[in-house]
Amino acid sequence: MSSTSGSLPVVLLHGWPVTQDHWRHLSPCLADAGFAPTAISLPGLGVPATGVSSFRKAHLAARLREEPTRRGVTRFALVGHDWGATVALLLAAAAPDSVVCLVVEEEIAPGVDVEIPEPGAAHYPSWHGPFNRVPGLADTLVPGREDAYYGTFLSESAGPAGLDESVQRSYIDAYRAEGVLEAGLGYYRTRDDDVADVNALRSDPVEVPVLAVGGRHAMGSAVAQGLRPLATDVGSIVLDRSGHYPVEQEPEQTVRAIVGFLEHHRR
Repeated sequence: MSSTSGSLPVVLLHGWPVTQDHWRHLSPCLADAGFAPTAISLPGLGVPATGVSSFRKAHLAARLREEPTRRGVTRFALVGHDWGATVALLLAAAAPDSVVCLVVEEEIAPGVDVEIPEPGAAHYPSWHGPFNRVPGLADTLVPGREDAYYGTFLSESAGPAGLDESVQRSYIDAYRAEGVLEAGLGYYRTRDDDVADVNALRSDPVEVPVLAVGGRHAMGSAVAQGLRPLATDVGSIVLDRSGHYPVEQEPEQTVRAIVGFLEHHRR
């Protein structure tokens, strides 16, 4: 994470089960607009989780908060997708003097009870959370069946537009690596602690500006609805043809909205 020639650093945190390739359209456009994008893979999200014992999102946010301080970065923006967005939300709450603004792409934080509207409710999988939380179940059933497990989730959550076939293959292959399954499941098994941490924001909400980005064939307007009890300044955009991956599925429109939001608030 670095800032060159006064460029505002933008930290990109992807979710499960994707990799930094999720940002392949956004990162170069951020650089062209004068930002300094840094894509970070949280431990266990397609990469090993070496030395990490807790996947509680507040703990991951605290680990991440140390990184810019070590590098002398005092102000930065955050863009988070899926689990990366929950970590980013908690980091924005913990470091309001450092975080300039926050983009939340396709995430409803743990403990936030909002209904996903149609057509998203018909596409976004409801099975994966409960399945992943059962101790020992996915751990036993998934090895050797990664194509079915990750492939089914990616295909369903992407909605009718789908994902680029080669990129989806790269995601599945990344999560096939040793130790990544167990670490990824760890994100789901800290739910009680995550709910408590998120609920604390109801009485002390995030005050930095937030842009909620939803895909109409996934969480849609529920992203913004779920953020409004947790943050004081929430704008929103819903991408008509996207599922759970707007920056991949409708990159031109999504990138334009994100860059415009960041440009407005970096001043």
